[in-house]
Amino acid sequence: MRALTNRDFLDLWERGSALHPLDRALLVLATADLGEPYEALADWPLGRRNAALIRLRREWFGSALTGWISCPRCSGRLEFSFDTGILLDQPDEAASELSVDGRSFRALTTRDLASVAADSDESAAAHRLLRQCCSEKSEFTDEELELIGERLAEHDPLAETLLDFSCAPCGHRWAESLDIAAWLWAEIEARSRRLLRDVHALAAAYGWTEPEILALSEPRRALYLEMVQA
Repeated sequence: MRALTNRDFLDLWERGSALHPLDRALLVLATADLGEPYEALADWPLGRRNAALIRLRREWFGSALTGWISCPRCSGRLEFSFDTGILLDQPDEAASELSVDGRSFRALTTRDLASVAADSDESAAAHRLLRQCCSEKSEFTDEELELIGERLAEHDPLAETLLDFSCAPCGHRWAESLDIAAWLWAEIEARSRRLLRDVHALAAAYGWTEPEILALSEPRRALYLEMVQA
């Protein structure tokens, strides 16, 4: 894993801005130089991919994840914050195969998700995913789909992270899926836009070039901005 400079963050954001979210996640991993080629990253189990993204997020933006969500019943605003380290307490390496009723299944991968990304029928996409990760040619009932889906979630627990919420004003309780890849990309984009605003302000004030401004340390750049805005 390599540390990213301000220039690296801008290049990453620029390269990924037009990509599908699944491809952005792979681009982030490839940029971090984790020792595997881009093509191989698409075949990582989702739990392994998400664990790597969580570690990168902790390295680049800190361990605390803070945000807010609207209650689906009363629309009240709930703020939340937790240490992402608790997510890494779960195994991120799924065993090679899962056996259910005599049939073997592997963990889902980014490549699997990409193959159904354009499907509008969620049920048909779920059945297709299950067929892809089954080692034998099989068809599944909706009941089998639900059962095997639950077993696959247990098999690769970091493939999907569910956060439990409780709204104090109305008492509603529900769970929401945390898409760590989308969350991390939003932070990368926010940082890149902030850097470009800094470049614009300082270039207009002092005539400096983008590389000169990006090379400034965070405290020094912040102080120059404070003086420009005074």
